[in-house]
Amino acid sequence: MLRHFKIITISIAFLLVQSVSFCNDNFFKKALKFYENEKYDDARFLFERNIVFNPKDANSYLYLAKIYNHEEDQRKEENNLETALLIEPNNEEALLMMIKISVEKSNYDKVKSLSETFSKVCKKLCDENKNIKESLKNIDPKNES
Repeated sequence: MLRHFKIITISIAFLLVQSVSFCNDNFFKKALKFYENEKYDDARFLFERNIVFNPKDANSYLYLAKIYNHEEDQRKEENNLETALLIEPNNEEALLMMIKISVEKSNYDKVKSLSETFSKVCKKLCDENKNIKESLKNIDPKNES
């Protein structure tokens, strides 16, 4: 009798773990579909829900940052990018978005630091970094007062 109880308990625990991991993946996929269809409120809700179940999902934070970029809420965009980069420091898309924010804020030291990191990890978006470096060549932050 005790043996059957242990087997049943282990089976239930296994099924619960499997269903939670399935739900996490399902939330992200649904959120991504909403994002692609420009239904940002629904996408934000599901990305945030995915983060509740999987707080180390850098992609959910990245897409939340993209949503806040569309909504022009730079503070929330930057917070989500920082979190994504804490979890996944080599995320080239998050690095690139953070570089663009730093350029807007005229934070050239941060641009330089992020750009160096980006140069080391870029695979797909390397041309973007070259464009940013070209546009910053004529700017010398040392001349600012």
